[in-house]
Amino acid sequence: MKMERKILVIDDDTMNRKLFRVLLQKEGYEVFEAGDGAAGTGLARQVLPHLVLMDIQMPLMDGLAALKALRADEATRSIPVIAITSCAMKGDRERLMADGFADYMSKPIDKDAFMRSVKTTLEIYYG
Repeated sequence: MKMERKILVIDDDTMNRKLFRVLLQKEGYEVFEAGDGAAGTGLARQVLPHLVLMDIQMPLMDGLAALKALRADEATRSIPVIAITSCAMKGDRERLMADGFADYMSKPIDKDAFMRSVKTTLEIYYG
């Protein structure tokens, strides 16, 4: 039996959150959502998800600042974070991976690639 995995989606776009939620719930994941990095980091401390899917460009606290906040907190330091962003310029993937993201996907997402990334990242971190 597959262990119930908790995934936190942090994105200021409600349609993106809905799409991610539907795709993830269809595969049996428990999904939590936040609309900005500040709310997301607080929620991460509460629910301790197995994975965070993070938009980069958000109001209040962007994805990079939110990643730094997660890494600075003992409780959330080791949670893998996947960047999901409309930043798709040459070098963005390498820069974000160097910043500490576990993976990178550009928007609009490819649904199959999205689910592969989620499953692969969870396997790498949790076996």
